[in-house]
Amino acid sequence: MKAIAIQRYGGPEVVEFLELPDPKTDPDAVLVRVKAAGVNPADRHVREGAADALLEVRFPLVMGWDLAGVVERVGPAVTEYQVGDKVIGCVRKDWVQNGTYAELVACPVRTLARKPASLDWAQAGGLPLAGLTAYQGLHRALAVKPGETVLIHAAAGGVGSMATQIAVALGARVIGTASEHNHGYLRSLGAEPVAYGEGLAGRIRQLAPQGVDAAFDLVGGTAPEVSRELVADPGRIASVVDTGVVDHGGRYVWARPDPADLAALGQLADSGRLTVNVAATFPLAQAASAQELLAERRTRGKIVLTVD
Repeated sequence: MKAIAIQRYGGPEVVEFLELPDPKTDPDAVLVRVKAAGVNPADRHVREGAADALLEVRFPLVMGWDLAGVVERVGPAVTEYQVGDKVIGCVRKDWVQNGTYAELVACPVRTLARKPASLDWAQAGGLPLAGLTAYQGLHRALAVKPGETVLIHAAAGGVGSMATQIAVALGARVIGTASEHNHGYLRSLGAEPVAYGEGLAGRIRQLAPQGVDAAFDLVGGTAPEVSRELVADPGRIASVVDTGVVDHGGRYVWARPDPADLAALGQLADSGRLTVNVAATFPLAQAASAQELLAERRTRGKIVLTVD
């Protein structure tokens, strides 16, 4: 099979388009022929070695966590799927080596769910990790309830746009920070947009004079500090960027593969309450360019690799 892999840490120059052996299929796994693979900030962090102290890494390392594709072979213990089933997955294993930037991926069934019928391949490939981060942040870390006001920092990004839609589906009022050129987009998702920059807390108080019930930080920087000014209960502040949020009583969010949560995301999509905005697609061979575009942090929605 062809795959995007690295054999050492570094910048875009270490990314290689390689021919590698087809994966073996464990008893509790299925072999998936990939149609699309989402590009996430975590991919670049792994490439650069930023996660080396946290993750067990082995080279050559095929990058990627997200996929959408078709089951090509099932392990002998698998009863959940059959050959030909369309699936999505957040494929995190016990060590980082056999990722989703590839034509074929062996996926433990605990990392998969059925592909939402309403999403095309690119949208489905961009859903799993960003969607799980948003869903688990709002449901588990923040326990958002109907009628509450939620502040989402970087609400127009890959995770933010999904978090906005999920919070709206929960019945919450959403205030979302974004660059001004994304304000119309946030309104279309059901959020009230606020511009970044100095005086952010004051602009939010103009919309919510009593503050907000919960805040979800997807950008870092001054966002945790602003959140603490606006949220009375520090336990209702969560971040996917700043681990220091825990020191102030908040929650750090690291998405966990969960078939039930993936299925819930699929149900939201098929009910029309969640869509995946694909900002750009790249062929698999151009994965390094896709990662660099994402690093600019100017995209609205998801960047996805397509696999022929």
